[in-house]
Amino acid sequence: MSTPPATSSMLSWRSLEASVPLDDLPGFHRAFLSWRGVEGAAELPLRRVQQRVEAELNKWVQSGQAVRSAEDLLIERATLDGFAAARPWLSAADLPETDDSAV
Repeated sequence: MSTPPATSSMLSWRSLEASVPLDDLPGFHRAFLSWRGVEGAAELPLRRVQQRVEAELNKWVQSGQAVRSAEDLLIERATLDGFAAARPWLSAADLPETDDSAV
């Protein structure tokens, strides 16, 4: 039996989504898809956006960067490194660690 990843380095995708105001959620999802390299994300109909978001999240599960937990997805914090649209909605504890001394 495999051991699940340590939850201290994981964050909830559903909690992240819930922290984004409802009016901003479509833009957040489109930004996520663009960040993941999905071409034409800005023009996709909303239903298709949600389907593609789920497909990208499933890729994370398949690659071991995330695990399913009931109706949620627990993501390695480092997986979101570079996803600027998520930063305003993450708590300081959830932000990927960066080396600010190089700035």
